[in-house]
Amino acid sequence: MTFALADDYEVSRNRAPAVAWIIGLCVGLAFLQETILRDGFLADWLGFHARDLDARRLWTIGSYMFVHGGLLHLAFNMYMLWVFGRRVERAWGSSTFTWFYLWCGVSGWFFHWIFTAGGGVLMGASAAILGVAVAYASRWPDDELYVFGVVPMKVRWLVAFMAVLSMVMALLTYGSASGGTAFAAHFGGMFGGWLYLRGPNAQSIDRLRRRIAPAPDYGDETPRAVPRHSARPREREPEVDDIVAQSKAAVARSRQHVVPVPSAPSVPSSATAQRAAMDVLLDKIAEQGMDSLTRDERALLEAMSRQLRER
Repeated sequence: MTFALADDYEVSRNRAPAVAWIIGLCVGLAFLQETILRDGFLADWLGFHARDLDARRLWTIGSYMFVHGGLLHLAFNMYMLWVFGRRVERAWGSSTFTWFYLWCGVSGWFFHWIFTAGGGVLMGASAAILGVAVAYASRWPDDELYVFGVVPMKVRWLVAFMAVLSMVMALLTYGSASGGTAFAAHFGGMFGGWLYLRGPNAQSIDRLRRRIAPAPDYGDETPRAVPRHSARPREREPEVDDIVAQSKAAVARSRQHVVPVPSAPSVPSSATAQRAAMDVLLDKIAEQGMDSLTRDERALLEAMSRQLRER
């Protein structure tokens, strides 16, 4: 399966430390499995068995997603994580991505525990990675993958196919005590990812950027703010100077009717107050520009953006 992407913002930020750490941890454990700690020691100690809950070995609920049943299993999962995970991490940030990854893995365990009669050992990062694939498809649904290097398919349809396949196979094998592919865990990871993306805590700084127009409006309307990261050309053509002059004139007219926004030195405690304060700041940015914010207002905007990013 090969991959093609195009997004200048994410590509320019080429670091994905969380994905690298997860891959390094999985590869390191696989090396121990194949060399020093053989005879299934790590699979028995870190993989999830149905008896683990009664034995209070609760760490296996999370540790199962870092051990694998073989090198082929490991290679396929790590490739899928490399394909989907890096871009999602760049867009969300490492902390949010890590928590999302663990959430999808635990969701996969929960579905496995419900749908399986306890046979075999649950191992592998497939559930968490398929949850990441759902996040990727929700943001870049029209990107194309080449299945087996031959068949082009949009990400949205590939993820939908894997979800339907996992759900059908989980229902067909419901209650089965035999080992094999953990279809219930696969579907659980995808469902957990979908549920997370529909929740109120899925907001991030990226959503805040989309609420601020990327370019100013011209004419009689009040110009909107240009994001801080937007680069300004050093050499401007005469047409650009005329547009800037129109924008400044529009701002000067609008300031006669704008009520000053009081500074907010600290982040409000309640969600309703935070949303109201954020709306006030965004409206001020849209009407007067980013430079109109006071130092306290800038600090509040950055603090609230950081808080949304870390949820």
